[in-house]
This record gives sequence, structure tokens and C-alpha cells, in this order.
Amino acid sequence: MSDSVWDDLDLLLDSPSSLTATSNARGTVKEKANFKVDEDVAALRKAIEGLGTTEKTLIEVLTQRSNAQRQLISAAYQKATGRTLVADLEGDTHGDFEDLLVALVTPPAVYDCHEVIKAMKGPGTTESTLTEIFASRSNKQIKAMSDAYMKETGRVMTHDLKSEVSGDYGKGLLILAEGKRDESINVDAAKAKADAKVLYEAGEKKWGTDEEKFIDILCHRSVPQLRQTLIEYKNISKKTLQESIESEMSGDLEKLLVAIVKCVKNAPAYFAERLFKAMKGAGTTESTLTRIVVSRSEIDLKDIKAEYKKLFGFTLYNQLETEVSGNYGEALMQLCGHED
Repeated sequence: MSDSVWDDLDLLLDSPSSLTATSNARGTVKEKANFKVDEDVAALRKAIEGLGTTEKTLIEVLTQRSNAQRQLISAAYQKATGRTLVADLEGDTHGDFEDLLVALVTPPAVYDCHEVIKAMKGPGTTESTLTEIFASRSNKQIKAMSDAYMKETGRVMTHDLKSEVSGDYGKGLLILAEGKRDESINVDAAKAKADAKVLYEAGEKKWGTDEEKFIDILCHRSVPQLRQTLIEYKNISKKTLQESIESEMSGDLEKLLVAIVKCVKNAPAYFAERLFKAMKGAGTTESTLTRIVVSRSEIDLKDIKAEYKKLFGFTLYNQLETEVSGNYGEALMQLCGHED
């Protein structure tokens, strides 16, 4: 796979940023026209309450509605049956298929919050999940996730994270989890030059790396400001900032800072790479496939598909066809959409 997508800075300043996108025009999942909540509830009840669950109906209804519509279905379902749709789905389906359907009927902020809780649960923390979520979410998404976390657990998300992550990685992640990234769209060219110089002197030019400087600049500055800084950095260093981070750092901190740089440059390409890696090699990481396809389905999954094709030469849909099967695979492909 070519890394050139990360080296080419020419188009950077004109391309839209998923981190600041507010419209859902680039999603694959749209609101269903002529949506009739009662018909959907009746179909789901029949599929769940009948003899043997009709998975095909579950897939048809839940993958072809927007999340807002699924929330209306969930509320009406509970009103009609006295049971929650999530509980019935959990009782009637299992494994990856169950996880996917439950993800679909969960509000996005609550779903993010559940993924963060899961990443912190049990022995060892799943840093890769935390990195992906916090490097790629906007302030607004992080705030909604924190509110959901408080509502579900009665605790402050950043406090719980603090006890799970440590060192420089922990510092960077906690800054992101505060959801306070600067969001102004004005670029200060002089500051970008100055920041680039600080980064160069803190890394490439110095024996030993001053991680603090990297964390401070990459976790606080706005996306447009960082894009300008990436360009200035390459002018000074002749290397891209990503290459410098990769040669100067290691472990979770390196992965976090590289993820930030990638999301600043091109979040859809970052997700395309994550999807590819989740399917590469022995065994597929279904939890990553589910999280990315569901959480980006109404934001930028169309762009992710386009970047996937550019990066790997085949479509995400075709790759899913090869790698995942059964009801789970069918539902994922429905969300992904065929029109490549």
C-alpha cells in the first residue's frame, strides 16, 4: 500500500475536514423517505416474536433507516411491547451480528461512550480504540459522549480515563478527551511557522525528543491551523511531520500522534486504513469494522469508500464480501452501500 497519501500536502488546504463537518451529505445511510414507524415496529415484532427470528427483516429495517429514525422505532417498539428493542435484539441474535444491530439502534454519542467503556473494561486497556475515537471526533461529539458517559455511569469520563492511561500517551489522550481543541477557522500563518519550528527543534533537531511540545501543539490547535503547520514543517524539515513522529517516537504515543496528524490531513483515509488493517492478515477484527462502519455511516462513509479504493485498488464493498459472511456480513454490506 502506498504511503504517498500521507506525504502529499499539495491539496491539503482545500480539502474539507471530517472533524469539522456538520452535514451528513457524505454518509451512506440516509433518512428513509415515507418512513412509517408503526409499519417498521410491526415488521420487527413479527421478525422477533415469530418462530425463529427473521434476520433478513432486521437487516432491511435497521440498516436502511437513519439513526434518528431508529430512535423513533425503538421508542415506539417499547411502547407497543413493554420491552426494549435492544434487549429483544440481544435475546434473539448473537455474536457480531448482535453487536452490529445493537450499535445501530444506539444513539451515536451513547455508542461512542459504550465503546470507550468497553475499551477500559477488563484487564488491560484497548488503547487502539481510545486513540481512534478521540483522535477523530469533533469537540461537539466528545462533549455529547462525555454527557452520555455521565448519564450512564454517574462518573466523569476524563476521571475514569485518567486511571486507565498513563505517561505521555495518557497526557495526550486526556487533552483530546477534554474536547477543547481550538475550532476557529482562521489560520495564523506566522504561528504555523513558529509551531513548525518548535516541533522541528523538539524532535528532528534535538537529541532525545521533547514529547510535551508535540502533545501540546497537536492536541490543541485547530484543524486548519495544523494543516498549515504540516506544510510549514515539511518546508523546514524536508520530512513530513508524520515521518518525524514515526522516527522519533514509539508505542502508544506515536500511534496517537500519527492518528491525529492523519485525521487532520484526511480523516476518511485514516478510517480506510483502519478498516483495511482490521481485515488484513489472519482473522478479522469485527469490533473495529462494526464501530467504523456504524459510526461513520451518516458522516463520511462515502468518502472513506473513495479513499479505500484509491489506497488499495479495490472497493470496500468487495473486500467485505470476501472477509465477512452470514447475517453480519450482509448487514455491513448494506450499510456500506454498493454504488462504488
